[in-house]
Amino acid sequence: MANTPQAKKRIRRNNRRAEINTARMSRIRNFVKKVEAACENGDKKAAAEALRNAQPELARGVARGVLHKNTAARKMSRLTKRVAAL
Repeated sequence: MANTPQAKKRIRRNNRRAEINTARMSRIRNFVKKVEAACENGDKKAAAEALRNAQPELARGVARGVLHKNTAARKMSRLTKRVAAL
């Protein structure tokens, strides 16, 4: 258990940040799922539109420190390849 005021504040802050980061990751996952769903349905136009919406979300996740730069780049690359293959 935290005894010092700094440690207590750090616990409160960590919990707040964890909530925010969880929401950010969930939002990113939803955008990626929309691209994957459009690819599975074979709808190239919808997949391309979803990809255009997902790319800034992934970049924002990197900027906010929720995603690693290379992870986001890998996801974008794989999604782009899937959409191009349609």
